[in-house]
Amino acid sequence: MRILHTMLRVVDLEKSLAFYTRVLGMKLLRRNDYPDGKFTLAFVGYTDEASGAVIELTHNWGVEKYELGNAFGHIAIAVEDAYAACNKIKELGGNVVREAGPMKHGSTVIAFVEDPDGYKIELIQKKG
Repeated sequence: MRILHTMLRVVDLEKSLAFYTRVLGMKLLRRNDYPDGKFTLAFVGYTDEASGAVIELTHNWGVEKYELGNAFGHIAIAVEDAYAACNKIKELGGNVVREAGPMKHGSTVIAFVEDPDGYKIELIQKKG
């Protein structure tokens, strides 16, 4: 067994695709419209689906808002340099909600950004 993907419901698919591909540098792997069900699925990631886990962005047509709740935490992405990643994300219009720096009670350098729907993405600097 292995993890295939994490699904996130998004309000504006084009805005979300721009964030995940342009700001975070993922690739759009596939996108399918389902007119009978009134939804679109788009899969994004850094690798193909056969090689690693990806993110499924689900856009239900006509939905204008979702409640994120308090159970979901975040998606984590490894980066070479969290400080540089934050600077680049801000330059590209992304929202950094916790600047890069050592985690509380530890030494790992982390940062947090938010996607257009408010989902948190943790950037974890690779140790090296």
